[in-house]
Amino acid sequence: MVDLPRNPTREVRIGSTKIGADYPVAVQSMTATHTQNIDATVTQVNALEEAGADVVRIAVDSRKDADALAEIARQTRANLSVDLQENYRLAEDVAPHVAKLRYNPGHLYHHEREKPWQEKVRYLVGVAEENDCALRVGVNCGSVDPDKKAKHDPADTVAPMLESALDHCEFLDSIGFSRYCVSLKDSDPKHVIDVNQRFAAARPDVPLHLGVTEAGMPPDGIIKTRIAFEQLISKGIGDTIRVSLTVPNSRKPEEIAAGRQILDDIAAGRVRSFVDFGLDTLNIISCPSCSRVENEAFIDLAAAVKEMTAYARDHAITIAVMGCRVNGPGETDDADLGLWCGPNFVNLKKGPQELGAFSYEEILPRLKAELDTVIAEKR
Repeated sequence: MVDLPRNPTREVRIGSTKIGADYPVAVQSMTATHTQNIDATVTQVNALEEAGADVVRIAVDSRKDADALAEIARQTRANLSVDLQENYRLAEDVAPHVAKLRYNPGHLYHHEREKPWQEKVRYLVGVAEENDCALRVGVNCGSVDPDKKAKHDPADTVAPMLESALDHCEFLDSIGFSRYCVSLKDSDPKHVIDVNQRFAAARPDVPLHLGVTEAGMPPDGIIKTRIAFEQLISKGIGDTIRVSLTVPNSRKPEEIAAGRQILDDIAAGRVRSFVDFGLDTLNIISCPSCSRVENEAFIDLAAAVKEMTAYARDHAITIAVMGCRVNGPGETDDADLGLWCGPNFVNLKKGPQELGAFSYEEILPRLKAELDTVIAEKR
């Protein structure tokens, strides 16, 4: 197991779940049913909770939704969060039935435009405090506050998101409310990595909810999400996660399974992208096996590499073992030595330099020779 760092984020309680540096990364999901379909929504909430969801989010956008939520809450033990959509005034109707309220700074802009956003947030804080709720400031690339977007280059989608989140945190702090977390989501994993790293550097105390929005169908949606999570969680960034997948309602618990698998893989160093764990010892990273693997010998090879390289355990060297041609070529560029596996041959690299393709029988002796060379060069 890799001893992962954690940003010094404060504790935030969401019902029976606590997030922050002192607690395991929580896994969340969101219902895809129509909220007013009480039976279907209760069924999905309970299925997600049984699958291991720490928090389940439900969308509420009307009075009828709010009325339905009250009955849904009576039929489940799950920690419920509510997504207020654009009608933030529904907060007082739903807060008695949930553990967390999620609002979007961009959506606040569109409702009651004559009021400053600070007045709307102050109202939400009052409702949250009265009903023992946490808050999530949910910034989304597709609905950023227009006033923030107008201040930046249209090509820069990250800066308006970051400014919006930091402004809301500053205001919440100024009125004495600290029971909140933040999410900054984009459909591009690179933007998710960038904006969350920048936010965490500015506010390492604020718990972060991680996710790649509109990730799509599995396996691609899981892969995109995995890459973002690998880069962030390995650096101590992230206190709660959601894997957003396009799947039928009956398969929604797959989001929980995927999230927990990603967390387990990161903790074990089994990653799909190159991750610098900051170790001063040997670091072997290998992607989880998936349907893209063209030769199951990859799995045995990863184990053999770990065994063969044990003699170099005290050297700060990273070896990446990747199972396919889709991610392998690019994701091994930053490792000292990289292997990516095809159907019949294993491609060996030294950083971005290609060293050739070798059979599965030939690769270990050649890898050892290159490892010895790297050790000598580092000395």
